[in-house]
Amino acid sequence: MRRSLSIALSATLALGGVAVLWIAAMQAQTAAAQGQLRQKEAQVQPGQAQGAASQSSQGMPGQAAGGRGAPTPGGRGGPPAVAKKHLLVIGQTMGSFHHGSTSEGVASFWKMGKDSNVWDTELKTDMEWITKKDPGSEAHSLPYFDAVVFVNTTGNWKLDDEQKEALLSFVRDDGKGIVLVHAAIDSNYNWPEWADLTGGWFNGHPWGTFAGSIIVEDQSFPAMRHFPKYLKLHDEMYSTKSWSRDKLNVLMRLDESKLNYSSPQFGGGPPGAGGAARGGEPSMRTDKDQAVAWAKMYGKGRVFYSTFGHTKEAWENPDILKMYTEAVKWVMGLTEGSTASHPKVN
Repeated sequence: MRRSLSIALSATLALGGVAVLWIAAMQAQTAAAQGQLRQKEAQVQPGQAQGAASQSSQGMPGQAAGGRGAPTPGGRGGPPAVAKKHLLVIGQTMGSFHHGSTSEGVASFWKMGKDSNVWDTELKTDMEWITKKDPGSEAHSLPYFDAVVFVNTTGNWKLDDEQKEALLSFVRDDGKGIVLVHAAIDSNYNWPEWADLTGGWFNGHPWGTFAGSIIVEDQSFPAMRHFPKYLKLHDEMYSTKSWSRDKLNVLMRLDESKLNYSSPQFGGGPPGAGGAARGGEPSMRTDKDQAVAWAKMYGKGRVFYSTFGHTKEAWENPDILKMYTEAVKWVMGLTEGSTASHPKVN
């Protein structure tokens, strides 16, 4: 009996020894495999392992974490970063002719810049930055900007001599741009050089706000390409003075054959009444040439004007927003369009 127990114990010990030897062999094999893996990893080019880990945690190049999102400008896998342009938008009103749509207009240019990713926008309700003086702090002056938009900026702006020359030279000498929205040309009647820059002045709005029949005279211009040749637009249409077809490119005009010349608003009247011009003079050009959008050069720089933007609804019209988006791009020199003069186009 004792002999049988001794034999059984010996067999058990022998099997245990085999098991220990097998486990040791497996551990040695695993250690060898891990050593080979570390050797291979050491041969990877610098930065590859980090990039692989980054892709694993952040998704494909140019995407958001988790693999979602589209390539972003300047991001990995996206197009190279492009420096945005700088746009100054001013909505100051001087005097009693304030437009309730001015806030919508100013905000719209900010949103156009965001949506197009072409420019960053600074918004002002005064003319403090119309200067070339060093502003200091985080303020800006004209040299910082590529273009300025004036939204319904009526009245006498009361610029000093330095500010006037700064604005003129900003366009004339620096080759920068100006966009004039609706009542921006109802301003600075005591400053003749301003009309030379803008192309003309407000004279009246004989028909008030109505659905005007429009002829697009230059459909090749960037801000006009999305319009049909003939269309109707609802807004307050200005009749302007002190401008000449010889000095600018008329982009749009009212179809004079469809205007009501017997309107009670036509023919002037007391200042501020209906469609009367400032000072009560006749509010209509005698040649009945009613340009409602134009483009021109002033020295090296570019100027765009449009009558559209009187109503709040105008700033909800995608065609008007598209027009002004393309106008800003044009005055910034990002697109090309003619400023050559031409006779009426029907």
